[in-house]
Amino acid sequence: MKKISVLGSTGSIGTQTLDVAAKHSEHFQIEGLAAGGNTDLLLEQVRRFKPRKVSVATRELAERIQSEVPAGTEVFYGDQGLIEIAAGTDADMVVTAVMGSLGLPSTLAAIEAGKTIGLANKETLVTAGHIVTALAREKGVKLLPIDSEHSAIFQCLNGESRKDLASITLTASGGSFRDRTREELKRVTVEDALKHPNWSMGAKITIDSATMVNKGLEVIEAHWLFDLPYEQINVLLHPESIIHSFVEFRDTSIIAQLGNPDMRVPIQYALTYPERWDSPAQRLSLAEAGKLQFREMDFERFPCLRLAYECGKMGGTATTAFNAANEVAVARFLRKEISFLQIEDIIERVLERHHNIPEPELAEIEDCDKRTREAAAKL
Repeated sequence: MKKISVLGSTGSIGTQTLDVAAKHSEHFQIEGLAAGGNTDLLLEQVRRFKPRKVSVATRELAERIQSEVPAGTEVFYGDQGLIEIAAGTDADMVVTAVMGSLGLPSTLAAIEAGKTIGLANKETLVTAGHIVTALAREKGVKLLPIDSEHSAIFQCLNGESRKDLASITLTASGGSFRDRTREELKRVTVEDALKHPNWSMGAKITIDSATMVNKGLEVIEAHWLFDLPYEQINVLLHPESIIHSFVEFRDTSIIAQLGNPDMRVPIQYALTYPERWDSPAQRLSLAEAGKLQFREMDFERFPCLRLAYECGKMGGTATTAFNAANEVAVARFLRKEISFLQIEDIIERVLERHHNIPEPELAEIEDCDKRTREAAAKL
């Protein structure tokens, strides 16, 4: 019986993680659940999985649900509540699926406590990759990727010698506006942006997919997960999202991981690694797919991806600033305060003013994150 805590249990990855756990209930026990403000769904999850500890965003929400959780379930809240669910239970594994930079302190606490990490919060490595990976090595903790692209690379590298690796390629669907010109993007709405053609995801990540920020964050994450220079990390547009990513070796051989777009597959692989179990996902028929399309990535059409590469190569707090500016800009777009193209404009203007710190301590990362958010909110 593997014991699991889920950070971000009411989000897209969190709910699908619990779907996988329910399908294999004889193998998994849910120790802790942390959510934000969706207490109705959280209470459903608590009644079904009976975790020992649960956390919500605020004291008020904690007081509201206290009388509704089963006897024996402790209720926590806020940043300390996240850390309690991450490090203060008997969980063997912690799935980090909270949105944004909020996941960093709790992930570090889980690593410090020796928990295996199922990593679905890419911002953790984007903002503090050097700290997270160093601590994971020190504690002997596995970082098992849950993003479909990183899971694909992880699977393709199984059993292979790293010295034979030439490059990795992350595939990108292109998001909601992949076939629209820059001129057409001036008129798109929030509702248009949230209609992803392939994946069912939360609002923020769906917008990130349309701007290609999400792929930029994945490039930076891949740099830390697989210890590769940015020159060996490529991105290719693949509208069908069937090849989730692939690896090329020095003898020109390519190994790819394929499957229908279904996040339960990489989630389950992280939970069951190194074993593979039956999955509820639909099997892929290449005959039905008919053909797969690929296009070179256009950095002028998707300038946010170019910015991500530039920040990644610069290192230090540049990636923190990139992520923080984007989070604020996307939130403003979702509130209809700015246009779609102003997201990238805000990110670029913030980065132009950024003073980079090459090897930041955690406090410097947190300060950079705070100052960047303030700057992005004013532009």
